[in-house]
Amino acid sequence: MIRWFFPARAVALLSLLPAFCLSSPLAATPLLAADLASQNALYDLNLVESAGGETLSATGSMAYSVQKTCAGWVTRQTLDIQSVTRKDGPTHMRSEYTTLESPDSRHLTFSTHETRDGQLLQALHGQASLNPDGSGTAHYDKPLSTTRTLPVGTVFPMAHMANLIDAMQAGKADLASPLFDGTVADGAEDTYATILHRNAPAPLPTLPPPAPDVASSQVHIAFFEQAGHAMTPVYELGMRVFTNGVSDALDMNFGDFRMQGTLHALTLPPNPTCPAPKHATP
Repeated sequence: MIRWFFPARAVALLSLLPAFCLSSPLAATPLLAADLASQNALYDLNLVESAGGETLSATGSMAYSVQKTCAGWVTRQTLDIQSVTRKDGPTHMRSEYTTLESPDSRHLTFSTHETRDGQLLQALHGQASLNPDGSGTAHYDKPLSTTRTLPVGTVFPMAHMANLIDAMQAGKADLASPLFDGTVADGAEDTYATILHRNAPAPLPTLPPPAPDVASSQVHIAFFEQAGHAMTPVYELGMRVFTNGVSDALDMNFGDFRMQGTLHALTLPPNPTCPAPKHATP
């Protein structure tokens, strides 16, 4: 799942959602629940709104790659934003994010690296594991060696996308669950996804003919701090989600400014043919 994780991501928000909406977590779902595609996507980012006029300009790009391997799902995301603000002048923000999620979505290795004008803001590295009920632990190797407890129902990013697509295809209006993706130091965050409306199957953007027709839905996801009881999200992400996991028409709220993400290029590498898992004999 595409993730936006700059530290200053928590101001001007679009909706107030009651905390009790997050009280029905889903257990982790095997990725077989959705036919997720390997993908290499490039997005152009442009400023669409500046809260209070503080951000004068902002442009950027994002490279997002998901590759299914026999060892699991490898995700890489690089986000690069150049902005100019009244207070700080030109600023260059860059974030790099990598994960390996096991085929059963029970284990996650993560690495997050963020800089501002070449200076390190945050570096997180570690591993997390889930039990069958979604409870588990996340161990951070950086910046300090520490362990966080993950609540029942926690999911990792690829399982979250699979659950979201299952909800879209089942005609549901929303989806709530704790999510751990390794982009914050406090463990899991609560998420509340609203499925706004469904679109008829259409060709995937930027692919040459004959591009396959794929159904999609407009989705809005709000992220909340797990430890708090705030009714206001930490940040929000809107996008069109296709049923193979590809996303476009991004709407990212960074707090003091919002950016639109347009899919610039897309390729769909073939998924590998992996040997069937061996089952233990009694």
